[in-house]
Parts: sequence; structure tokens; C-alpha cells
Amino acid sequence: MAPIKVTKICCIGAGYVGGPTCAVIALKCPHIKVTIVDLNQARVDAWNSPDFQLPIYEPGLDEVVRAARGRNLFFSTDVDKGIEEADLIFVSVNTPTKKSGVGAGFAADLNYVELATRRIATVANSSKIVVEKSTVPCRTAESMRTILEANSKPNCRFDILSNPEFLAEGTAIADLFKPDRVLIGSLQTQEGLDACAALAGVYGNWVPKDRILTVGLWSSELSKLAANAMLAQRISSINALSAICEATGANIDEVAHAVGYDSRIGPKFLKASVGFGGSCFQKDILNLVYLSESLHLPEVANYWRQVVDMNEYQKRRFSKRVVDTLFNTITGKRIAVLGFAFKADTGDTRESAAITLIKDFQSERAFVNIYDPQVPHDQIWADLAEASPLTPIDTIKKQVTICSSAMEACKNAEAVVIATEWKEFNEINWEEVYAHMNKPAFVFDGRLLVDEKKLTKIGFTVNTIGRPAQERV
Repeated sequence: MAPIKVTKICCIGAGYVGGPTCAVIALKCPHIKVTIVDLNQARVDAWNSPDFQLPIYEPGLDEVVRAARGRNLFFSTDVDKGIEEADLIFVSVNTPTKKSGVGAGFAADLNYVELATRRIATVANSSKIVVEKSTVPCRTAESMRTILEANSKPNCRFDILSNPEFLAEGTAIADLFKPDRVLIGSLQTQEGLDACAALAGVYGNWVPKDRILTVGLWSSELSKLAANAMLAQRISSINALSAICEATGANIDEVAHAVGYDSRIGPKFLKASVGFGGSCFQKDILNLVYLSESLHLPEVANYWRQVVDMNEYQKRRFSKRVVDTLFNTITGKRIAVLGFAFKADTGDTRESAAITLIKDFQSERAFVNIYDPQVPHDQIWADLAEASPLTPIDTIKKQVTICSSAMEACKNAEAVVIATEWKEFNEINWEEVYAHMNKPAFVFDGRLLVDEKKLTKIGFTVNTIGRPAQERV
């Protein structure tokens, strides 16, 4: 039995990781009080909303919150009270890529992690287990421990653990209910192992023991970056092959299917697309690049940098294909972009390929109609403004229209670009879409989603990623 009994948990950060993770912990551990704290009042209000209009969209999340909120799950802006009461504290704050200073464009900005750590040291009047939940560079725990020990009260002791998340947006709740593994890293001292056993005991309420992996602190921190880098590498690899397929007449679906049958490789993450996005892949790979350069390993840094470079190339290549196919100009033409989230079943737009495509279309002076079933309109405007900081938002709005349905977005368009693999795009009435588009009507499938044969029969000219333009299957 773990020497430390956890009865109260505090999570600092009510975002994409902290919210779902600790909501599931509360659901599965009714004997533990779980408080999620955040300084953002609007975000906390959304988590507490009577109609469960939560601040993030994740299938199944609202059911989890309904079952636990008010029983043993609480959302609050009182950070200090949450810290003071807790036995165990998750630090689940944002770690964006630095925009200025040393390591700009590559290194993780640990400002929020440091602020949270200093707050814990200031407020805590008793010993705590502090858990890194944010994705952080290797050996961040050492910095956290230095800050805690330098600022703590005489009777307080802090044990630091690394417990990286391996959630996929869109399936986060399923991933939390039945994780491939829960990874916990600790110092290999008796105190560190005791703290590790305490957190393992929490997860042990629903996760099989053989799925809870305990490792050294630095191995745990690096494993998160390594896992995302390997997954992104597979996507960039299949996307690189998709370019060869388009040039040779091969079909990327058939190539991926054949390769995926190899038991050493497997079929997952071998679907070609317009490019990967999200909050993790690019950020974590750039972090790995920076770490490699800091360790004087330039060849390693260059290897991982190429994964990101290939992803950017894939997006540029796709937008160029649209322009080339539409008779080398899209000036004044209307392009319907279906999907703005970086993937289906999430409202997250961070590093979304759609943003890059739309910016490219804007630079070609096209008119763009956008439809996404989950992303709020104000988020779309904010992302487009950030992507083109020198362009006034009023100018952007003259070129871009946000629509309330796929049908509305496609009306009077020359081309439809599928940027996100939302299930509802499979169920579009393409005959009706064709009737209301300018002719010739084009569809550019960046997600291998539509039935190319069916759309060609209707009258569309279909361009599918990973297949040559002239192929009609």
C-alpha cells in the first residue's frame, strides 16, 4: 500500500488536458475530492455552466462532468485554496513555443509552469506531491524542484513526479477510460518511489496494474516528446510518399494499405492528409530539435526538423495544387473550405492546416467560405487575424465568409476544399452542391474522405491527395 494516501487533488489549469483528465479521475475515484483551478474566470464559468456548455468540445466529456460535478469535482478560480487543501497537485498549464528570446520558434515557454510552481511554494503549508502534467522539456522537474525548495516553508516537503498525457483529441475520454499506458516518472529515491506509488494508487482505481508504467523522472519527460515525434514522423513519411504517388500514378491509399499489413509497421497513422496540426506534434518536435541542438547533436536536430519541414511542404503543395488546377489563378474565385479544426471531433484549431490553406488563398485574392460544425466563429476570426497580423480584420472579412452549413459554404463556389475529416462531410448531398456551384466544379479532398468515383459521375473534377489529378477511379 502506498505510504501517502491521496484524498484531495488540485489541478492547476482547466484546459484541454487538465479538464478532461481530472474530470475522469473524479468520476472513477468518488472518494477523492478533485478541484480544477484556473485564473480565467470565463473558462471556469463555462465549466460550471448549468446547461453544460463546456469550454472545450470532446465527445463524452459532458456526460463525465454531469456525473461528477458538485459531488467530488469542482471548478474554481481560487487557486490558493485549491493548492492549500490538496495532497497532490497536477500542473497542467500551457507550454507554448517561445516567440522571442533564446530558443524562439523552437524551445518551450515555461513561464506558466514557473509561475504555478512559485505559487505552490508560496501558498503550501504542508507537504505536497507535485505532478508535471504539461508537456515539458527534459529535466524541467529539476528546475521546479529548485524553485520549490528555495521558496518553501520549513515544514513543507515537495516530491515531483512526471505524468505526461497521451490523449488524442476527439477520443480523449475513451483514451482516459482505457489508456494504452499511464506513465509515471519519479526520482529513484525512497521518497520519490513513495510519491510514485501514491499517484499509481489513484490511477489503479480503474487502470489495470500492468498498464501503469513507472520509470525515472527524465525518461518520463522525454517519452512524451519521443512518442509525439514518432507519430508525427509517420504522418510526414506517408505524406512524402503521397507526393510520389501523385507524380507516378500510384494510389496512396493502396500503398498505405499494403505497408500497414506489415506487422512490424502496422496500419495506424498511415493516412495521407493535407498535414498534421494540433497543440502537440509541431511544438514537441521543435522542442526536441532545440534539446538536440542544446546537447550539441546537430545531426539529430536536423533529422527531427525535417518532419516539421515536410508537414509545411505538404500544406503548401496542396494549396498550390488548388491554384494550378483552377487554371493557374484563383483571383476573384470563391473557394469553400470545409473544416477549420485541426482534426474531426474537436473544436481545437491550433496549428490547423486549414489556417495555412486559407491564408494562401487570401494571398491569391480569392474569396473564401468557411464551415466547421464545432469551431466558434470568434475563434476562426482570431486565428485568421493571428495568421495575417499585418492585415486589418476588416480587410480579412471582405475576403472571408463564415457559413452556418456546408451547403451554404459551397453555394456559388468554384471549388470545395475538404480540410477536416468531419463525418458529416461524408453525408453531404453532393448532387445539390453541384447544382449550386459554378462550373466546372472542383473538389479537393485533403483527407481521403469522399467517394471520388461517385463525385466524378455527378460531374465534379475531383483532386484527391496522394492520387494523380488525371486519375478517375
